[in-house]
Amino acid sequence: MAENSKTAAENKADLRRWLVAFAAIAIVILYFSGLGIPLVGPDEPRYAQVAREMFERSDWITPTLGGYNWFEKPALLYWVQIASYHIFGVSEFSARFGSALFGLGTIVALWIIARWSETNGERARFANWTALIAASTLGIIVFSRGASFDIILTFPITAALAGFFVYERSVTDIHRYASLAAFYFFIGVAVLAKGLVGFVFPIATVALYYALTLTVPKRAFIFSLIWGTTLAVAVAGLWYGPMYQRHGYAFIDEFFIQHHFQRFTSNKFFHPQPFYFFLWVLPLMLIPWLPFFVAAVWTWIRTALANREAQAEGGSDNRLRIFAAAWIAVPLVFFSFSGSKLPGYILPAVPGALLLTSDFIFQYIRENRNRERSVFALAFATFGAVVLALIFAVPQFADTDTVKHLIATADERGFREASVIGLHTTSHNAEFYAAGRLPRTDDGRQKRLLGPAEVLAEVRERNGQPVLVLVPLEYLDQLRNADFLDVKVIRDNGELAIAAVAEK
Repeated sequence: MAENSKTAAENKADLRRWLVAFAAIAIVILYFSGLGIPLVGPDEPRYAQVAREMFERSDWITPTLGGYNWFEKPALLYWVQIASYHIFGVSEFSARFGSALFGLGTIVALWIIARWSETNGERARFANWTALIAASTLGIIVFSRGASFDIILTFPITAALAGFFVYERSVTDIHRYASLAAFYFFIGVAVLAKGLVGFVFPIATVALYYALTLTVPKRAFIFSLIWGTTLAVAVAGLWYGPMYQRHGYAFIDEFFIQHHFQRFTSNKFFHPQPFYFFLWVLPLMLIPWLPFFVAAVWTWIRTALANREAQAEGGSDNRLRIFAAAWIAVPLVFFSFSGSKLPGYILPAVPGALLLTSDFIFQYIRENRNRERSVFALAFATFGAVVLALIFAVPQFADTDTVKHLIATADERGFREASVIGLHTTSHNAEFYAAGRLPRTDDGRQKRLLGPAEVLAEVRERNGQPVLVLVPLEYLDQLRNADFLDVKVIRDNGELAIAAVAEK
């Protein structure tokens, strides 16, 4: 009987290993699938084009857009895009490849944190479930598919906090110092990803964690603030140093004063939202695990209020929950006070929320095979829904959002060299698909024409050569009815039309 029981246990373990391997392969395939759809929104094409201009100049320092300095964001996203351009060529897939890679890196970092936690001797199993839950979370999936900075920031913050958590759990000096080095190294990477928040979030999370656990940092950690900060500054200085040396105060003014402090303290960049905006955006990021997150938060708060001392001292499970709560709180409070709010800002809080959620789910399924199967099925149902969306819904949305096909059709009609101008619109999507053909104002902004007379002036400025005009469909008749223009509508995407325009 013992031998048969042992064989059954071994078979069960083998099945688990196969399921883990299958899930890992499925996750990797999913995250790198469908990255080649047209770039959408205002940000993806601009960031992809900034990286392309740097790539074409072989310049890893100065970001430019349309040949004009573009100091809004630091260089890490551009660097991974440039590297992808070198490997795969300039394409939508290349522009998004680094984001998918950083999304997977975020999952791995969460796996490491879970692997170093204590869950009644089931650390490996808990780590695998944490990775599966993270990989099937809407916020991680969506932002890992976008050529934007949010997941580029989230990964190094998660990796930095993974380093700190391993430090807290380590019993040997080599583990302690290696994990602390990782903590500060990835803080430097996070600063390269999106500026000062890359430093503020990890340090503030650690400080809040110590405050909530009513503990004083160990001497090794306090001492590390000296050499570790030096390491972080050295890593970040790989770009900030050359940028300041090359551009001086102009860089400081635009990057730090305008796009850090003024963006936070004002609505200068036109992204206003109410104070409570992220209180509902963050939970939505956690679909399909939202109910478990709500239950986990409620359970943790109730326990903490019932016995705060036990919560602080009651073992590593509680320490993990406090760590996750601190991780959630810092970005949530910080960005709630910001004058500018976009959904992706709260993404760095999602890994903390996932730790709290996965801990709750693991306790829920631990001794119940039916619950375990249900959670596994929900994760893969989410993967299936994403695949169906990538096949049927996302391409249709992209086709109505992009000007790629409009520009391509016009080029096929013989207008490959024609300037592309917006009438009553500014197409940021055209930054990538009509690169080098967009007339600009003296400050580098795209020209936005306000009427047919201005279109005529642009034609005459080009010695009568036709121009391509992108115009919202509701203004198309205004262009057609101008008796001094010869207008040939080439194509529309349901929102914008592109027309070849010449003087009669």
